[in-house]
Amino acid sequence: MSSIGTFLRRFFKSKRGNVAIITAMVAPVLIGFCGLGADAGYWYYRQRNLQSAADIAAYNGAVVLQNSASLTAITDASTAGASGNGWASTNGTITVNNPPTSGPNQNTHSVEVLLTENEPRYFTAIFSQDRVPVRVRAVATYTQTQSACMVGLNKTKSNTVQFWGNAYADFTACNIVSDSSSNSAFSVGGSANVTAPCVDTVGGSYVSATLTLTSCSSVTTKAPYVYDPYASLPVPSTGSCTTPSGSTLNPGTYCGGLSLSGTMTLNAGVYVISGGDLKINANADITGTGVTFYLTNGATLQINGNAKLNLTAPTSGDYSGVVFYGDRTQLTAKNTINGNASSNITGAIYFPSQEVDFLGNFSGAGGCTQVVADTIYYTGSASFSTNCTNKGIKTIPVPGAVTLVE
Repeated sequence: MSSIGTFLRRFFKSKRGNVAIITAMVAPVLIGFCGLGADAGYWYYRQRNLQSAADIAAYNGAVVLQNSASLTAITDASTAGASGNGWASTNGTITVNNPPTSGPNQNTHSVEVLLTENEPRYFTAIFSQDRVPVRVRAVATYTQTQSACMVGLNKTKSNTVQFWGNAYADFTACNIVSDSSSNSAFSVGGSANVTAPCVDTVGGSYVSATLTLTSCSSVTTKAPYVYDPYASLPVPSTGSCTTPSGSTLNPGTYCGGLSLSGTMTLNAGVYVISGGDLKINANADITGTGVTFYLTNGATLQINGNAKLNLTAPTSGDYSGVVFYGDRTQLTAKNTINGNASSNITGAIYFPSQEVDFLGNFSGAGGCTQVVADTIYYTGSASFSTNCTNKGIKTIPVPGAVTLVE
């Protein structure tokens, strides 16, 4: 009995093995804290990746929204953007809101994306098996779409839209656009003085004269393309040759060109100029309502100085809003448009594959003239506007820029 008591007293007094026992007791706690640091680092890494995915998702959604898409289409685009950039849809959720439900950009041209992802535990799994939710948010918006009334369609040339010399042009509520990717796709030089809400160019710009922008702080470079608004315009049929006579002309096909002098009235309809030039001579006084000229077979437009014009496009039908239309297959041709300050060309001047030299000191009634051409060289003096209600002229939308704002 005494030997057992002695053993027990010695056992309880012994300190051998204390370190091992304490280590065994504390080890799970130490491993847990070290594991928490490692797991937290991984969760932070995933949050950073998710934020990038949310940013791309919101941007994609705003691009689709810009084209007046439905919320379903916006959500599809945002989801594709998130999935393609690291978000695991099987472990989380995506919510797309238009307009956003919080923040300073709760408007109809903004897209909010809320992403979640449930992250696994590794070392900290000894404390809990529950996944850790990570949440991120992004908002993208686009600038409200504006309109253009002068568009250079060439994709590569320098000076696709050029204001030079003593040009004076005042654009009210309509932009100037160059689709060229050249570093000098849009240029203003000499003594030119141009005022416009904004200038948009796919490439760059060169400005050495006066350019006043009323809605933008600078020329918008690397802008989206503005597509040809009249790309689907049909080609008029060519009939038998008509011989002009008298001071009143009727629609028809005029072969070998058409020269207009003195005071003349043009009846409504389509005038096909096949070969030669359409010449409106100096001091001519030409009036026509509901007229469209189609120039083909090498024909070009030549309007001389001091010509007085009062031409108005049709307001309905295939050629609604179009005054001059150049054959798309005629490359490198040059068309010269001149006229005095009392002249009006109300409608579109459309030469998709040709140069237009716009030299006249005039525009349309109320400024309703569009110039859409391969390249545009402007030295005239006039005002332009897109407030052309009931004129039959197409609106040329200019996509606004998409940016991340939150």
